Amino acid sequence: MSDERTYEFKIEPLLKAARSSAGLDDFGDDRFREGLQVLCEMLDTTAGLSASGRRSNWKRLVRLLATRLRVQDAFKRHPEIQESQIRRPMFLTGLPRSGTSATFNLLGKDPAARPLLLWEGTFPDPLEGLEPGQPDPRHLAMRAHFAASREKNPEFTKIHFADADTPEECVIPMAITFENVHNGIEVLMEPYRSFFLDLDFHPQYAYYRELLKMLDWQRPGQRWLLKSPAHLWAMDVLVELFPDCCIVLTHRDPVEAVASYASMMETLLQTNGCTPQPDLGERVLDFTATSLERGYAVRDSSDPKRFIDVRFDDFIVDSMSSIRRIYDHFELELNEAAEQAMEEHVRANPRGKHGAHEYDLERYGLREEQIRERFRWYIERFDLA
Repeated sequence: MSDERTYEFKIEPLLKAARSSAGLDDFGDDRFREGLQVLCEMLDTTAGLSASGRRSNWKRLVRLLATRLRVQDAFKRHPEIQESQIRRPMFLTGLPRSGTSATFNLLGKDPAARPLLLWEGTFPDPLEGLEPGQPDPRHLAMRAHFAASREKNPEFTKIHFADADTPEECVIPMAITFENVHNGIEVLMEPYRSFFLDLDFHPQYAYYRELLKMLDWQRPGQRWLLKSPAHLWAMDVLVELFPDCCIVLTHRDPVEAVASYASMMETLLQTNGCTPQPDLGERVLDFTATSLERGYAVRDSSDPKRFIDVRFDDFIVDSMSSIRRIYDHFELELNEAAEQAMEEHVRANPRGKHGAHEYDLERYGLREEQIRERFRWYIERFDLA
C-alpha cells in the first residue's frame, strides 16, 4: 500500500489509530471533530504534502489525538485536578518575532515563576505508574529528539531555539483542541484559515485552563508564566477566564517582525513537507496585522493596570531595565536571587547565540511601505518607526 493510501487524512482512521495507540476510547467533548475535519481537508489539499510530509503530519495528528485520550482519562482518574487554582498568571503576547520568547525565557529564571516547558506542554497527562522522582521517559526521549533536530536543521535553530526543557508557547498543549494555530502554518492555508478566523475562542481556552490545572497538579508553581503571540486573538477570553492575570505586550518594528515571521513560516512549510504557498507574505501580513487589531480592541477597553508594553529595542539595549518595569507595574517582588539568575542568563545568552537569522522582505512579495501603511497606527502608538 502506498504512503498516500496508508496516511489518509480521514477522521475515523485517525481516531482508530489513536485509540489503538493509547488503549483508550473516550476523547471527551466532540467539539474537536470539526477542527480536525477542516485540518484534514487542508492537509489533503492546500498543503500539497510530499510523501514524507503526509506520513509525518498523519503521525502528528494521531499523537495529538492519543494525547487527548490520555488527558481525558487522567481527568476521570484524578478528579482532584479540578481543585488546582491558576492564580495571577502572567501572559506574554505580541507580534510574532517581537521578543516574546526572549522576554519569556528571562522572566522564567525567577524561581517564583512557573513557565510552561515544551516537553510537558507536549505531554500534559501524568504517566500512570511513574514512581516519585523517577524521570519521565517521554521527557528523556524528547531531549534526545531535539538534540538530533538541531543538528539536522540548524537553520531553524537560528530562528527559534527549542529544547525539551525550554519555556514554550501555549499553542503546544492547545493543539489537542484542534482549534488553535498549531505550527503557525495551518492558519495561513485554507480552509483552516477561515475556520480559525471565525472561531469562538471561549471553549478552547476553557479547556486550556483545565490543562494548566493538570500540569499544576503534577508540578505546582507559585506563579504561572505563559506565552504565545496567538493570545492576541483571544485577549477578551483571557481576561474573562483569568480575571487576575497580568499581560505583557511586546513591540517591534513590524517590517522586521513580519519579514522574520514570513521566513520562519517558509522554513516550517518546508520542514513539514508542504509545497511553497503562493502569496505567503500577504497572508502573514494580514494574519499578524489582524491579530494586533483584535488584541488592541480588547486592550483599549480593559483595565490598563492589567497590561504593560515592552519595546523590543528597549529590551535589547537593557533587558533588566525592561524586567524591572514589568515587576514594578504588576507590584511583584524581584528579589536578589531572581535578579542574579536573570543577569546570568543575559550574559550567557547574547543575541544571535545560535546563529544570525537572515531574511529578505522582497522574497515574500512585500514592500516596506506596504507594511508600514498597514501598521501605521501601531508604529505611531509605540514609536516604532
